[in-house]
Amino acid sequence: MRKSTLRRAVALTAFALASFAALAAQVDVSGVKLDDAIDVQGSKLQLNGAGVRYKAVFKVYAAGLYLGRKAATPEEVLAAPGAKRVSITMLRDIDANELGKLFTRGVEDNSPKNEMSQLIPGLLRMSGIFSEQKQLRTGENFTIDWMPGTGTVISVKGVPQGEPIKEQAFFNALVRIWLGPSPADWKLKDALLGKG
Repeated sequence: MRKSTLRRAVALTAFALASFAALAAQVDVSGVKLDDAIDVQGSKLQLNGAGVRYKAVFKVYAAGLYLGRKAATPEEVLAAPGAKRVSITMLRDIDANELGKLFTRGVEDNSPKNEMSQLIPGLLRMSGIFSEQKQLRTGENFTIDWMPGTGTVISVKGVPQGEPIKEQAFFNALVRIWLGPSPADWKLKDALLGKG
């Protein structure tokens, strides 16, 4: 009788510790849970940083940047080898077409002028993806993945949208929306670089 009680206590303690470890492996960003580590098509990535995009005083979305290893500068992020992910979870309902336009403007504001002509096909595809969505609601998520050998894959609510965009310059241009010289939100830039 005593041994079974002891075994049960040990089992419950082990379960509680395992549950705690699982909880500890997430970061909470304004109610959005982001895993510390993820697997993207066989590549193990870790959360480099996460934060909130504000527009005036309003929270728009929570963002997380995943890399193969930690990076502290935009240059390190762009130069990092292997798979990468930007995860965006909406904190308010937003017109998806409007968000696509804001992203396009973010690319224009942060990309070298001599790169813009090669980015146009990818920007048109991205705009099409967002305009098809109509609206992104609070809690809905989309990801932007860079997969070496495949390209940039944009997934909305877990569903890949169209063919990958092959050029790495396009993924880098999207990352500059948040990490470029004129980022969407300076505090978010610092947070994604692990300084927030």
